Amino acid sequence: MARIPSHLQTGYATIPPSWLAAAHEKPKRLRIDTQLLLWAAGEPGKLPRAARRLIEDNNNELIFSAASLWELAIKSQIGRDNFQLDPRIFRRSLLDNKYTELPITGEHAIAVPDLPAIHKDPFDRMLVAKGRCEGLTLLTADPLVARYPGPIQRV
Repeated sequence: MARIPSHLQTGYATIPPSWLAAAHEKPKRLRIDTQLLLWAAGEPGKLPRAARRLIEDNNNELIFSAASLWELAIKSQIGRDNFQLDPRIFRRSLLDNKYTELPITGEHAIAVPDLPAIHKDPFDRMLVAKGRCEGLTLLTADPLVARYPGPIQRV
């Protein structure tokens, strides 16, 4: 017979409140920015605790952008040290791990000029514009990206 952990033997009063809160959270559709994707895949110890919790929650739908693959392809081609992986294999791995791919559309492209000039990274600007068009929360650890208006959650 399986042993029941002692904190569960006496009923709900002894279950940590954080567990109860997590059990009642609604599933979220979350777009993961490029840096968090790279950390999740290759250096999970670098993930902020809040990002890890959201990514590991099987109730959440995790979404990656074709813009992240585009960024990986370009930066690996020019030899950037922190982008040394094959974007084809990376994409396949994300799909195999139940991430959903969000393509870049014309609507996303024409939304980029509407963004404030917070910084000039075209890949981040595309991720932000996509979020505004789709209404999907973008998870990021980047303080500059988090300054944009729209559905963005800094972790």
